[in-house]
Amino acid sequence: MLTFQNSCSVPSSFQLAGIPGLESLHLWLSIPFGSMYLVAVVGNITILAVVKVENSLHQPMYFFLCMLAGVDLVLSTSTMPKLLGIFWFGAGDIGLDACLAQMFLIHCFATVESGIFLAMALDRYVAICNPLHHTTVLTHAMVGRLGLAALFRGVLYIGPLPLMIRLRLPLYKARVISHSYCEHMAVVTLACGDSRVNNVYGLSIGFLVLILDSMAIAVSYVMIFRAVMGLATPEARLKTLGTCGSHICAILIFYVPIVVSSLIHRFGHQVPPPIHTLLANFYLLIPPILNPIVYAVRTKQIRERLLQMLKTETKFK
Repeated sequence: MLTFQNSCSVPSSFQLAGIPGLESLHLWLSIPFGSMYLVAVVGNITILAVVKVENSLHQPMYFFLCMLAGVDLVLSTSTMPKLLGIFWFGAGDIGLDACLAQMFLIHCFATVESGIFLAMALDRYVAICNPLHHTTVLTHAMVGRLGLAALFRGVLYIGPLPLMIRLRLPLYKARVISHSYCEHMAVVTLACGDSRVNNVYGLSIGFLVLILDSMAIAVSYVMIFRAVMGLATPEARLKTLGTCGSHICAILIFYVPIVVSSLIHRFGHQVPPPIHTLLANFYLLIPPILNPIVYAVRTKQIRERLLQMLKTETKFK
């Protein structure tokens, strides 16, 4: 590490603290975090496998669900193995480039996930408000283009973050990141230079993704509810709304932890630092864990195929 002005330096690596303030409990914390990560991986791989083998699930909604499962695998895997390494072996050291790569993956794929939820809202809107044109509008090619658009937007929005840190903030006053992963603001706060541009850009991206995406999803559901209320019978209304239940649950699972964590980070100055870090980890773990469970429980085709696979496996045993 090269040192300048007796206080700032050019780090070759950073040191992740894990859960600051709870170092004595790291080994115990590894049990719930390791279990949750295992559930997330198994659940999302199961969703991918079920949709792949079941031809009746080769529909836009389930293709989007597969994209969601892939994104959740990336999000959880970009943080949990390193966190477990910190818990088990104290392996908190992370190279500068590896830190920036982890930062990119976390923020990029969180943005991609928000874009996929927006595409799923479009799918539900067309299926309910314009059902006769659903198969012609949401073709397999269109689904693929929407998925690529969500990925491209994530790369476009988040790509500048690590580049701005590399080019604008080469000097740091410390190398210990009081966090369990390389979150953007946790890294920027250690910089010696003027970080206002980084802060403004990060807040702007947060606004574009969370606020605008959630508003667009809300508008789509207002139009969906208006169409549903026009149906003749209560049974038809409930059946139609039931097709949106899993999507609504998944949206709440994704957005609510992020909003709560962001509000506590901005305004909860009395909240202990370990709570901040735990919440930041939970909002990357909760969606990958709960999304497969929600869709498996609420989607008849997935539930039946899972039961069939389990029965077949039991017979062979």
